[in-house]
Amino acid sequence: MKTYQDFLEIAEKGEQARMDFVISAIDSYKATDLYKTALTAREYDEHRNVTIMNYQKLLYTLSGQAIPDNYSANYKLRSNFFSAFATQETQYLLGNGVTLKDASHKERLGPTFDNRLQDIGHDSIVAGVAYGFWNLDHLETFTALEFVPLLDEETGALRAGIRWWQVSSDKPLRATLFEVDGFTQYIRRKGKQMEVLKPKRGYVAVVASSVVDGTEIMEYRNYPGFPVIPMYANRAKQSELVGMREKIDCYDLISSGFANTVDEASIIYWTISNAGGMDEIDMAKFKDSMRKLGVAMVDDEGAKVDAHTLTVPVDARESLLNRLSDDLYRDAQMLDVKSLQGGQKTATEIRAAYQPMDNKVDQFEYCVRDFLHLLFEIVGIDDEPSFVRSKIVNQLEETQMVLMAAAYLDDETILNKLPWLTPDEVEKIMQRRENADISREDFDDGGGNDEIQDQE
Repeated sequence: MKTYQDFLEIAEKGEQARMDFVISAIDSYKATDLYKTALTAREYDEHRNVTIMNYQKLLYTLSGQAIPDNYSANYKLRSNFFSAFATQETQYLLGNGVTLKDASHKERLGPTFDNRLQDIGHDSIVAGVAYGFWNLDHLETFTALEFVPLLDEETGALRAGIRWWQVSSDKPLRATLFEVDGFTQYIRRKGKQMEVLKPKRGYVAVVASSVVDGTEIMEYRNYPGFPVIPMYANRAKQSELVGMREKIDCYDLISSGFANTVDEASIIYWTISNAGGMDEIDMAKFKDSMRKLGVAMVDDEGAKVDAHTLTVPVDARESLLNRLSDDLYRDAQMLDVKSLQGGQKTATEIRAAYQPMDNKVDQFEYCVRDFLHLLFEIVGIDDEPSFVRSKIVNQLEETQMVLMAAAYLDDETILNKLPWLTPDEVEKIMQRRENADISREDFDDGGGNDEIQDQE
């Protein structure tokens, strides 16, 4: 995998050397474990579990040769554990968006910021890392399957990178080289060498407008730091699929084998007693007649025909599938809502059920905060982000607890602690109450001394 120091060695050797580096960096990145794992993880996230999809039942000849079994049932049932876990973790932390102390700072991040933050959060959990690019007034996201990081060999910091995309192998390859002091766009059309599509320029265009000259770009400027920022999913900086894939594959194989057994058990097979004179051709005619007509003749005197079906061993498979499901939720530290079903759960029981997930998401939140702090430095925002997690709660009990302490709290704190109000709703309620107080003050000042006369 290429590094930032590798790029510095050729940076001053001309544009052709830079283009050659872009191609070689992309090729070497595709050979890394990070890229291969991200590629596999994306398949599982999109419900295309590769192990069960590629599974092929085999038959073995008398000589030991393996041949594909194209006759018996071969269901390929795919579970959706990985995508569900990634979605649950992302939405648990980021489902309500990020809250900043200064509302004007949130406006500077753009109207789609919370959506893009969810995208980059989900992508980082799937691949282990994803990237956010601050593009003047909004956030764009790059997955690990389209961005080559050029890391500093000494500090490990992201110092430059290459984003590339290609619709198919017979379509043009587009690549953008991001550096601290600007970016360059390249293209390689089918059957041709790579060429510069747009030369290097700064990230921010400074324009001037007048009635006579119209709009004119005066100069390009850059940000105070590198505007492409990585977001990691965990301390290990690796996909959450690592260590989980084997259990998912086992679950898929067991459930698919279960379906195959049920399918094959539905077949009726026949035994014919006292029919030793029948050869294979006679038995084939008998089976064909039973399938078509439902009745067949047996020539041998005293022959007896019996129908049989198979009994499917259910308990062992169901026990194993339930065990695997429980193990997956435990290892992923996610919440299985079945554990909260049945009866009225107290707030303490609900908190206990959420504790493993809280531990996991606490670590993820640190990664999100690191990303946001670096982004805020680029944008020029000095603020502290906070999050409201999407939890199942006993609303009645939680509300009663808040109201019991209401005498010691201010109005805004009380509203923020109520479990059935979102931060946006709290802000709107506080604004309406403030407007109502102002209106009452105006009324008292303007009409408080007027006399009321009865009309006769």
